[in-house]
Formats: sequence, C-alpha cells, structure tokens
Amino acid sequence: MKTCRKVVGGLIVLACINGVPGPVLAGTSVYGRSSTVLEFYDSGQEETAVAAYQYLQLNMKDIASSGWNFRGYGRLADDLNDAVDIDSRLYYAYVQKRTESLDTKIGRQFLVTAAGASLMDGAMLASRGQKVVDFKVYGGGDVRYDAEYAANDLVFGGELSFPHLVKNLMPKVSYLRKYDAGDLSHEVIGLDLNYDWPKLIETYVDTQYSVLTEESTYFLIGAKYYRDPNWSLRADYLYSLPVFSATSIYSVFAVDEYQEFVLEYTRRLAVGLSLFGRYTHEFYTSTSDADVYELGIEKIRTDKLSGYVAVTYRQDDDGQDLQGIKVQAKYLVYTDLQVGAGAHVDVLERQIGFMEDQYGAVDDTTSQRYWVDMTYNFTRKTSVELKLESLKSDFWDHSYRGRARFNIIF
Repeated sequence: MKTCRKVVGGLIVLACINGVPGPVLAGTSVYGRSSTVLEFYDSGQEETAVAAYQYLQLNMKDIASSGWNFRGYGRLADDLNDAVDIDSRLYYAYVQKRTESLDTKIGRQFLVTAAGASLMDGAMLASRGQKVVDFKVYGGGDVRYDAEYAANDLVFGGELSFPHLVKNLMPKVSYLRKYDAGDLSHEVIGLDLNYDWPKLIETYVDTQYSVLTEESTYFLIGAKYYRDPNWSLRADYLYSLPVFSATSIYSVFAVDEYQEFVLEYTRRLAVGLSLFGRYTHEFYTSTSDADVYELGIEKIRTDKLSGYVAVTYRQDDDGQDLQGIKVQAKYLVYTDLQVGAGAHVDVLERQIGFMEDQYGAVDDTTSQRYWVDMTYNFTRKTSVELKLESLKSDFWDHSYRGRARFNIIF
C-alpha cells in the first residue's frame, strides 16, 4: 500500500499544481474532481472510528498534443482515532489512446469480460469498428485489495466480439487466466449473447465455464418485453456456483449451488413516476427454497421531489421470513439546496444454531436504519454533502454514523 499512497499522493500534487482548467503542457488540459470526506461510526469492537479520506479523480486530455489521455482515481485514508485500519487505494490510473481502429490502455484499469472481471496493472489492446470481428487482449498484474500484491500475481485474457455477424445480435467469447503467486488459480471461458427485436423484446444469455474444475459456474438467461412504452415485463433464470482460487484451501471443500427465478413487472404511471412488482423464487441445496415478493413505487425528480417506497416479504419453510419496508424522499428546496430523509426497516424471524429442537431457540431480529441528508452547492464547482444515520438492531446497540463531504470540480 506504500506504492498506492505514493501514486495517489502524486495525483493530488498534480491536481494542486494544475488545479485550473486550461493548457498545462502544449495542447494538454487537466480536469477532475476532489472530495474531502470525514465520517464517524462505531466499529465491531465498540470503538468510535473517525475516518478521513481524500479522493481525487484526475483527467488529462491530449497530453502534449500526442493523442494520449490520462485517467486516474484514488484515495488517501486514515482513521484519526486509530480504532480501525483503513487503507489508501488506487482504483485506476492509466494512459489511453484511441484511433479509428484501435484502443490502447496502459496502467491500472478495471476489465470486464464475459469470462469475468479483474483489476489489472498492465496493458490492454482492443480493436474498434471492424467489419467482421473485434478483439480485446490484455495482460499484467492481478491487483487484490484483500491480500498482499505479489509480482507473480498475474492475469491474462482476451475477448472476441462479432457485432455484424447477425443484425441486432451481439455475441462475445472470452478467455481469462489468473495466477496466484505464480501458480495457476483460475481458467475461465465466457460467452455473452444479446439479441434485440427492436421495440418488442430483448433476450440475453451469459455463461462461464471453469476449465480447471470442468464445470459450469455461472449461467444467466432472460428476456425483457418492452413493446408498450408504458410497461415492461422481465424474466430471468440464474445459476451460480462459488469458485475459489485453485491455490486456496477452500477449493477442496464442497460448496452449494444457488439458483433463482425472477419475474418483474414495471408500469409507468406518469412522467417520472413508475410502479414495479417483483417475484423471486430462490433455490437452495442445504436449506428450504424461499419465495420473495417486492412491491414499490419510484419517483424520478422532474421538478422538486424524488424518492421511492418499497415493501418486501420473504417466506421459506425453515421459518427465516423477512418483512421489510424501504422509504426515501429528496426535495429540492431551491436550485442550490436539496434535503432528504429515509428509513430501511427489516423484520427478520430466524432460527439460531442447531439447538432449536432442544431449546426452541427462535429469534426475532429487527434491523432499523434512519437517516437525514443535505446537499448544498456553493458554486457550480463546489458543494458540500452532509448525512447523519441512526442504526439499530437486536444484535447491535443503537449507534450513529455521520459523514461530511466537500467536493471541488476543477
């Protein structure tokens, strides 16, 4: 993390030196966003953390008139009260050049393919606008925040897409290979298909196959009917099997697969106002299946008010039932001031441990979260965000969490 601190610190120094729009080098413009955040909350050890963050998003366009651009985003972090460990992080920092036929990225970047996703320190080449097939190839260090980053943690892969093979069809085939401390840990083949009948229905299929374990680990198939602009209907089936690194001890343990079927209906009631209903059937291997019902209404801000109200009911034969409600509202008092409030209240009834038959141990757990927030714009480029939360549950004492964020756009 020392390297991360140096890089993020370097980004901040650049921002301070070139903190106004305009040419820095010949033909180069610098712009971005800085956020200074201070928050407090109680840790699991019942200590109060006072976390301080300095976020910076920095962009440099057409560096020295070369056609290369730079994008970076990271944070410096520390707990002023020494109650918890908070890491500084570099989320991405890369240079990029785009031509009519090729996209080149070098540096820390987030990759998403049909075979999986990864944060990588390396290089990526992707073709653009080809008549038959587009390609993407990449390779470099596999960045992990949950463990030490070693020089021989590597990731390689590629993707082929065929945008003009069939009209309205977008097929993608991907390959991903990862190494943990020099040993092969993941090898995955992915397939992504998306076909759209214009103004009628969209269908999609995503699947991943683990070459190392010789099994399908992810499969999603679904369709969305949207012929009428005032309502839509979506149906999904999902299969997922957890995959551990082949170098991890957890890879030798049996894991349960998870499946679910989702049916969702959305109705447009008025401009910016919509109603949705969702039914989910959850399939489990070691416990009973569950049925989940959700109903809600959402208001997108078209004038002053925005927010949502949603209720959830979950039931299974093991008695782990959930009844919850979520409410949020935001109001634009005037152009530069927005205030809001909300509440998430979930009631969960569940059986604790394996002693239930002997002791009848059934617990009623209520989780509550209430908050108020405010956003004020001092100018078009400076703003402050404030939020105060009240948290409570039967397993945790009542606690508060507060956050203040000061933003500068440059």
